[in-house]
Amino acid sequence: MGERPEPPEASTSLSLLSGRIASIDALRGLVMVLMLLDHLRETWFLHVPVADPVDARTALPAVALARLLVSLCAPIFIALTGVAAYLFGTRHTLAETRAYLLKRGLVLMALEVLYLSELYWGVASPTLWLQVIWCIGVCMIVLAVLVGLPRPILFTVGLLVVCGHNLLDPIHLQPDQPFFAVWAMLHQRDVIALPFGLVAKTTYPVLPWIGVIVLGYAIGPWFLPTVVAQTRERRFLALSCGMLVAFMVLRLANGYGDKPWFVVEGDALRTTLSFVSLTKYPPSLLFLLLTLGIGALLLVALERMRDAPVVSALAVFGGAPLFFYLLHLTILRLLYHGAVAIWGPTQGTVFGVASYGWVLAWYVGLVVPLYWPTAWFSRFKASRREIAWLRYL
Repeated sequence: MGERPEPPEASTSLSLLSGRIASIDALRGLVMVLMLLDHLRETWFLHVPVADPVDARTALPAVALARLLVSLCAPIFIALTGVAAYLFGTRHTLAETRAYLLKRGLVLMALEVLYLSELYWGVASPTLWLQVIWCIGVCMIVLAVLVGLPRPILFTVGLLVVCGHNLLDPIHLQPDQPFFAVWAMLHQRDVIALPFGLVAKTTYPVLPWIGVIVLGYAIGPWFLPTVVAQTRERRFLALSCGMLVAFMVLRLANGYGDKPWFVVEGDALRTTLSFVSLTKYPPSLLFLLLTLGIGALLLVALERMRDAPVVSALAVFGGAPLFFYLLHLTILRLLYHGAVAIWGPTQGTVFGVASYGWVLAWYVGLVVPLYWPTAWFSRFKASRREIAWLRYL
């Protein structure tokens, strides 16, 4: 059955300049701003290790809670990448959509290897860090292969991957075994030996993330102009409730979907931290149920607040996410190396602040200054749509 068109005042807000969907950009912008907090921790507080998942018995509660908050970033962003790919396909042919996904994926993978690895770990490092940008690039290339399939098949594939990949956890290959490199890319966080003394660290094994981007693509039609805003909100509320209820049931059962949680005697806070400390590398079923369930709620909230100034501000960050990502990481590395040059190592072999409060202070101090160049680039990109290469940034 077709759905009646909604009146303009009830529809998802569109940017007059670019035609982008404001709630998607705002949610993407929110997770980018949250990501800044984690990258500041990795810049100024790296001397305090954070395991995966966080050890509830030893982790600083403030760091553990912040880590939980920023865990929303990758799942929401990759799911929205799938949604954006579907919407791109509504304005282009299948061949054009596949070509875009392939080219964008290759650009992201090249940026990770040729710029981000060197930026964070030094040009003399023999290690290629295959992190989230690499992962998104691989996911886009896989999606380019799959986009021609019917939506029910895509939805089924995405569900099977997300819900079933933890069954593969017992499979652990050694470097001398066949298909080790492939498996390390897909599901086993490991180190791959490369020629010329180089190594690659598969920080973000891609298999579960492929399931996430496919599911994002499968729900893309929910954002078509013919879908009434109230209908879209009901769908996302139902989706959120379903995922969060499934998370609670599976987590309380303590049998599938992640490592078991435990009770810390006499410490309700650390017991709670144990309950929500979930595996991200690769993301467990429970990690994805919790983070994407919260993400669906956030999307509903942002749609209902679409006229609020904060939503417009967040949409600026979400309108140029790759630019913001590269910009803030570059600035953080320049700040870090400047601090080392001035004060030298203050925490063992690295420069770091003594209190996590200083990390939060840096966060507050950087968000607004980073807004202005991102807003400029977002406007520039939207007003120069004839420049083909800009769509890949």
